[in-house]
Amino acid sequence: MNTLVRQSLAGLRILLALTVLTGILYPLGVWVVGQLPGLQANAEGSLVTVDGRPVGSDLIGLDPVAKDPNHDPWFHTRPSAAESSAVSGGSNKGGFDEDLIAAVKERKDIIAKREGVEPSRVPADAVTASASGLDPDISPAYAELQVARVARVNGLPAEKVRALVAENTDGRGLGVLGEPGVNVLRLNLAVRAAT
Repeated sequence: MNTLVRQSLAGLRILLALTVLTGILYPLGVWVVGQLPGLQANAEGSLVTVDGRPVGSDLIGLDPVAKDPNHDPWFHTRPSAAESSAVSGGSNKGGFDEDLIAAVKERKDIIAKREGVEPSRVPADAVTASASGLDPDISPAYAELQVARVARVNGLPAEKVRALVAENTDGRGLGVLGEPGVNVLRLNLAVRAAT
């Protein structure tokens, strides 16, 4: 009986110590590191604010919905395979999946109609979902495809909208990694400010 009590007390001490360490000290330490200058914005979700109110995140792309789809003033993000923006994830469908091929063709036709171009001009990132489904950036080619519509609906010169696209285009990481991308949230905010 004495051994059982000693082992139970030892186990209880380890449980309490690990609870304090992993349940209190570790999360508190991570929070403190996240408050360091230069890390705070990322730790707080990379929020984008307008007039002191958060309007979105630099890291999460949410496709804007126009009140009137026939007069759509917004640039659009890549499609999402997730059924809601609260869920992140890809479809896990391969390039030969008939459902995926049908979805891509349907998206291409919808975008071509919205932008008034031939389906062959719609870039790949406009019709294929990213791995997370919440990609905040689009390719410069997809942004260029949307310039004429956004300029027309917002009453802006196309060259002004192209300049806004250029201002919101990020280069390659370290000058060589990845492809340039256009942050859709920041671009839409710039378009709204210009109108």
